[in-house]
Amino acid sequence: MTKTNTGNFFEDFEVGQVIRHATPRTVTTGDVALYTALYGPRFAVQSSDAFAEGLGYDRAPIDDLLTFHIVFGKTVPDISLNAVANLGYAGGRFLSPVYPGDTLSAVSEVIGKKENSNGKTGVVYVRSTGYTAEGTEVLDYVRWVMVKKRDESSPTPEAVVPELPESLAPASLGNAVPLLDMDGWDADLSGSPFRFGDYEVGERIDHVDGMTVEEAEHQLATRLYQNTAKVHFNLHTEGQGRFGKRLIYGGHVISLARALSFNGLASAFHVTAINGGRHVAPLFSGDTVYAWSQVLDTAEIEGRDDVGALRLRLVATKNRPCADFPLFKDDGSYAEGVILDFDYWALMPK
Repeated sequence: MTKTNTGNFFEDFEVGQVIRHATPRTVTTGDVALYTALYGPRFAVQSSDAFAEGLGYDRAPIDDLLTFHIVFGKTVPDISLNAVANLGYAGGRFLSPVYPGDTLSAVSEVIGKKENSNGKTGVVYVRSTGYTAEGTEVLDYVRWVMVKKRDESSPTPEAVVPELPESLAPASLGNAVPLLDMDGWDADLSGSPFRFGDYEVGERIDHVDGMTVEEAEHQLATRLYQNTAKVHFNLHTEGQGRFGKRLIYGGHVISLARALSFNGLASAFHVTAINGGRHVAPLFSGDTVYAWSQVLDTAEIEGRDDVGALRLRLVATKNRPCADFPLFKDDGSYAEGVILDFDYWALMPK
């Protein structure tokens, strides 16, 4: 009997299966420092204990996407070790602040699967939930991933594709943020004078700056999150694959784009929900990432007079500045250079 884990293949997943993932992870200030070194996020609430405490937090919470990556990384050995690609996200909710010292673990449920027409791969849908050691839910989300089959001749299972929400309702937002004292919000220190009421539906914002991805950076990132997917860190296997090199982890792109969005959305201090997301095209080391955002909606949150929610579409490109807001071609396909189309709710001070 083998004692090593070769990962699950498409045939190994069953709808309704629940997987408790290994290796709880205690978040440290070292994780926060390395996350900052990788992406350079500058949101004041997550950067400064003094700023966060002035609003009513216990201290500075960790970046929301660092929570996402740590929980995501727990799931990789069981869900996507044999993945071809992570395809998308939906229905994600950030449910409680996470602080250095908290220990995170994850559980996933398989909610759908469908074999692809080529008979070589299939798509698996899972809902993953992150918890603290005390049992507090901090995050849940759905993702779907293309996974290799172990045996291409194995029977095609009945397709089960879950119904997923186009977006999360505003009533479900804001739970991860304590009631804030907005007298403590300093526009100079936050980096922007603009608040919730200054943004309009349809508005587009070019985040201007670009960030080039180095080989060492994305390798550090996958290891930081204990993400063991072969496509990201094993050049020996991936050098023989369809691209001839390693793919940058899709979450790396999300964090880069989110960090770039500070220039124009500095007051959007908290990612409260992920409505949907798609990795449109691969990113490789040496490519430069740019980003732009569009305001899709604005929402009041019942019982909150301190913050409102912006529904934002965050688009990332590679090697293409975003002054012309690239997204779709005339035929409806994504424009050249688009690598990420990410729909999320962010909280902003009123």
